Amino acid sequence: MKALRIALLGFILGLAGASGVSAAAYDDLINAANLGDTGKVASFIDRGLDVNSVDPRGETLLIIAARNGYTELVKALLARRAKVEAVNAVGETALAVAAFNGHVAVVDQLLAAGANPVNTQGWSALHYAAMQGHTAVLKALIARGAPVDAPAPNGATALMLAAKANIESVKVLLAARADARIRGRDGETALDWAMKAGNTDAAVLIRAAMGQ
Repeated sequence: MKALRIALLGFILGLAGASGVSAAAYDDLINAANLGDTGKVASFIDRGLDVNSVDPRGETLLIIAARNGYTELVKALLARRAKVEAVNAVGETALAVAAFNGHVAVVDQLLAAGANPVNTQGWSALHYAAMQGHTAVLKALIARGAPVDAPAPNGATALMLAAKANIESVKVLLAARADARIRGRDGETALDWAMKAGNTDAAVLIRAAMGQ
């Protein structure tokens, strides 16, 4: 992590020599992004700092804004051509982190800007939304073409994850024709997930979808 920070500061110092922007501005930029200070972030970028600057954890300004639900900051960054598909150190996009935190307004902004709702990094935005039980986000992603039965890295589908979260998410996915008969790597179905979590109401719906 220390090496990453040094590398980042080295980059900023190089930028400073070319544009007159001080290296200290990097810390101010990251702090402003974390606070959702749209005006300050926009000012730094317009003065020469990179719109795709990353913090010491490898998160871009857009990912920081999306994670915190800062819609105005997201708007400003997108207007300055921030990379929508940039990923952090664990492969998460801005769309994925917004979905995980239930920020549907940000999800809508990113989708409108061309964010890919399809599972390309393993854990997709749909998986995250299902895991957390964010129904509005699920609906937005499905409407944009997110495949409801795509497996996560552990073999789980969104329906399995939703079965552990809440019944409303299960309803959304079943309405989108999620296949309740799919088995994960451990051989378990969404019904098994629901029963293990004690979500008996969800289990009734899933059982019906399986024709049982």
